[in-house]
Amino acid sequence: MDSPFCHFSARYSPSRHLRPRHFPIRMSTTITFLCVAFAFPTFSQQIPPPTAAELSVKETVASAFLRSMAFQEYALRSAAEAMPEDLYAYRPAEGKFKNEKPEFGPAEVRTFAGQVKHVACSNLAFAAELNGEEPPKGCDKGGPDPAKTKRELLIYLRNSFAAVGKSFTAINAKNQFDPIEGPYAGPNTRMGLAAVVIWHNADHYGQMIIYLRLNGIVPPASRPNPPPVKDTY
Repeated sequence: MDSPFCHFSARYSPSRHLRPRHFPIRMSTTITFLCVAFAFPTFSQQIPPPTAAELSVKETVASAFLRSMAFQEYALRSAAEAMPEDLYAYRPAEGKFKNEKPEFGPAEVRTFAGQVKHVACSNLAFAAELNGEEPPKGCDKGGPDPAKTKRELLIYLRNSFAAVGKSFTAINAKNQFDPIEGPYAGPNTRMGLAAVVIWHNADHYGQMIIYLRLNGIVPPASRPNPPPVKDTY
């Protein structure tokens, strides 16, 4: 049974019970949150979410970005889990976009698997740039990782969010405006690139839910009782 948030301190990594509206369960900077439970309606009715003033007491640059990224992580990973493997090859507009702006990537609309792989590769690329490392090449066209099956892609996606989480924990008031160079959203600042990471995940989630809906699948984040994402696959 998931427990409410009650003054916890830990390190960031994908939560074992990550659900929508949850803050990341582990963060590298010690962050204490007031008790607030979103997993069960009964708790939500009894314990109101923290006010902006309450959040601001312990807020840091890192915790603000991590909190927003937790929403995106749940949305994307749960959507990827919900799509059956036989529909990972599905694309909603077969053959309709050939030869349009090929410089921006594949001539066709991405398959669902292509969406997952693009997000995972991009997350790792953004994390690498935030860390001052060389990012993987060609994320717009699938990237270098060989992940292909649903299981492999779920692991790839999960690990990409872990990488972003670690990079976000390193952002602070002193380095938030440091210059960041690279082919993915550069030139930029550390804070500016972090904002792009969140936007990019939200953008592709908006596309992926259309794939789900067109196949009669309600995205987990939109269900009355959203299930937690898995730890292992």
